Amino acid sequence: MNTPIVVQYKINAPAEKVWKALTDKHEMKSWYFNIPDFEPEVGKIFNFYEPGDAKKYHHQCEILEIVPSQILKYSWAYPDFSPLKTVVTWEMFSEHNATVVTLIHEGIESFDDLGEGFSRKSFTEGWNMIIGESLKRFLEN
Repeated sequence: MNTPIVVQYKINAPAEKVWKALTDKHEMKSWYFNIPDFEPEVGKIFNFYEPGDAKKYHHQCEILEIVPSQILKYSWAYPDFSPLKTVVTWEMFSEHNATVVTLIHEGIESFDDLGEGFSRKSFTEGWNMIIGESLKRFLEN
């Protein structure tokens, strides 16, 4: 069953401000991850680790699609654990003075054999925390 994870939040900020938070590596490290090699350009590959000193999970992503202030799509992989990739899509649309942000993470079943840290539950909780708490707090304060 290939059912994507879908997480959606309304953020009280204009789409341009949300877009900047999603694509400016200096802003990203305030609410998301520290990604020094991030460049918002199709075909660019970026790498990062989870926060803290453990450096247990090397994330490697490649930007697949960009529509400014609307869509940011990239592959999502853990090359140290699996050759398989999933796809993360950020979609946003303006609603009055706010922006509805929808995150779609497809292909998560590819990581089923990698353990609890790669489970649908773990990813769903993580995305809800990242968007519903971190991004929302960063943009609304």
